[in-house]
Amino acid sequence: MVTNTKEDAKVKENLKTEGPEVAEEELEGLSTLEQADKIVRNFVLWSAGGGLIPMPLADIAAIYAAQVTMIAKLSKVYDIPFSEHKFKNTLFPLFASLGVVPMGTGLLASMVKIVPGVGQLVSGLSMPVMAGAITYATGKVFTSHFEAGGTLLDFNPETMKDYYKELFEKGKTVAKEAASS
Repeated sequence: MVTNTKEDAKVKENLKTEGPEVAEEELEGLSTLEQADKIVRNFVLWSAGGGLIPMPLADIAAIYAAQVTMIAKLSKVYDIPFSEHKFKNTLFPLFASLGVVPMGTGLLASMVKIVPGVGQLVSGLSMPVMAGAITYATGKVFTSHFEAGGTLLDFNPETMKDYYKELFEKGKTVAKEAASS
């Protein structure tokens, strides 16, 4: 794995300890796509849990950290050099493709946690699903790109925006189902 900054080195150093782990024996004999699907599923759950963090904006930071770690782990599965800087440059345009309403709703769901009781309840109903859906869409878009032989260097968010939106909608259902199982 190649790192380009101190941040990338920190991510690489913490890959073994951060985020949900899939036991090596669970991955043995699986194709790269099957391994990627397991990683994405685990991070959907982890991100949904991050959406339950009671402090405003700390939940968003946790969800972002989950996405960075998930893509770093997917990069490792596909033997692709990971750069957090490059990932950030591709992730934010994908988020923006969802439009103002979903992104504004996520920010509002985080900020409403300031209101005692009711704020926690309202946010607890919406934030985990949004977080899981965004993580699902991100994981699936990058898995598809990596499966096609792409890397972080040649990822073009503009060409993936419609697919990302579609996966985000599907991710809402996946997140709800994953949380209930």
